[in-house]
Amino acid sequence: MFFSRKKPTHVSFRGTVSGRVQSVAFRFYTRQEATQLGLTGWVRNMPDGQVEFLVQGPAPEVQEFLQWLEKGSPLAIVRDVSFEPVEPETLSEFEIR
Repeated sequence: MFFSRKKPTHVSFRGTVSGRVQSVAFRFYTRQEATQLGLTGWVRNMPDGQVEFLVQGPAPEVQEFLQWLEKGSPLAIVRDVSFEPVEPETLSEFEIR
């Protein structure tokens, strides 16, 4: 019997995280979480104290990643996470920028 394996729907989101999210290893833990979930993208500090990110991959894993952002790294105090769908970028890993 033949079973069809559907490739999961891939999604891409770009957004920001605000609160106490700089100088608390937030980018390091964000990359670690994304890598463990098999996602690609990037994370970077912004001049206004927020952290900006792009994440892409299978929808279930991206959803898990976005939920993780709500708490963030152990020393972070996340006040808000906002994101919107965007066109995917060609990336092979999740990097800190």
